[in-house]
Amino acid sequence: MTPTRRSFLIASGVTALASTRVFGANDTIRLGVIGAGQRMKGLLDAAEKVGPYQIVAVSDVYGPHRDAVRDRSNGLATTHLDYREVLAKDVDAVIIASPDHWHVQMAVDALKAGKDVYLEKPVTHTLEQGAVLTKAVRSSKQILQCGMQQRSWTHFRDAVDLIQAGSLGRVAQVRTYWWQNYRRDWVKKPIDQQALDWKLWLGSAPDQAYTQEKLLHWRWFWNFGGGAMTDLFTHWIDIVHWAMKADQPQHAQMLADKYIFDEWDCPDTIQAAFRYPGFDVVYEGMMASSIDDGGIEFRGTDATLKINRAGFTLYREGAPRDENPVLSARSYRDGTIDHMENFFNCIKSRKEPNAPVETGVAAARAGHIGNLAYSHGGQVAWPMKG
Repeated sequence: MTPTRRSFLIASGVTALASTRVFGANDTIRLGVIGAGQRMKGLLDAAEKVGPYQIVAVSDVYGPHRDAVRDRSNGLATTHLDYREVLAKDVDAVIIASPDHWHVQMAVDALKAGKDVYLEKPVTHTLEQGAVLTKAVRSSKQILQCGMQQRSWTHFRDAVDLIQAGSLGRVAQVRTYWWQNYRRDWVKKPIDQQALDWKLWLGSAPDQAYTQEKLLHWRWFWNFGGGAMTDLFTHWIDIVHWAMKADQPQHAQMLADKYIFDEWDCPDTIQAAFRYPGFDVVYEGMMASSIDDGGIEFRGTDATLKINRAGFTLYREGAPRDENPVLSARSYRDGTIDHMENFFNCIKSRKEPNAPVETGVAAARAGHIGNLAYSHGGQVAWPMKG
């Protein structure tokens, strides 16, 4: 049952007071779970490794997802269809891992209810939502951590330090790429439609008939996601923004098409280019080939740094073959663990998180601009005029 306005306001007032409580180092964080699919499972796996927490309540429009999180909490978590009922609970923070088109509404409502928020990327579904989310965060006293986990990943942080220290010389070009194979790697699981509230899943999206493809691969339909540019590219461009201290492209070009997955809205094969002040960024990828996976190459006048989630390697210009690479580092654990640890620490300390709202908005914006170029004949200047 959806809470009444009065019960919601009362609950929000109580939890807003609760969110200001002083934490001890070993105090348990009370969590609400909103959107309990596969990504949430990974986030909760990370949370288990970094500190005491208790799942108080979970909401999802699909019954088996709610039940799985309740079981994970040893039966202690209450289950809800409507996420606002979770916000009415006595929780310190919520983790939101819903489809993209729900992100901003859920986050804004959580902030108003006095909850700290971990919001999966991309944090926005449209360009216009960036200002809405930023205002909601900055006009509140709450912590919002964007799900850009590379910001807490040790070897990414070390690589950014090297770049900003000038170790590569002048960086004029950055190459990003990500290949995945949805034909091989993404096996469709059976869905019990009787346990799914499709209308609630749609939310603000246009009314449309249920299909399993939309439910499971929603990222590839404009009503719910933004394809590779807001799913995969978003992660990499965030690192570029961070390392290069520039977060808004001036021009974007995008050559893309649906060569493999005709049933999708979004293109499955992409070549894109972005011009930033003083440097260019390119992106390429397709969704039916996973060889090479994903990564970034920062190409400077003195050295090139290649980085992915496994580690990074630095190659010096002019160095003899047997002396290259001159530096390398490897990841020792999933950065999602460090990112969740940072979020939990900020809940207690009230310090700014590693991925504040502005970083998430900027990363999503770059992907939106790429998609805008795609829909405008292949290129667009930014900001648009008229």
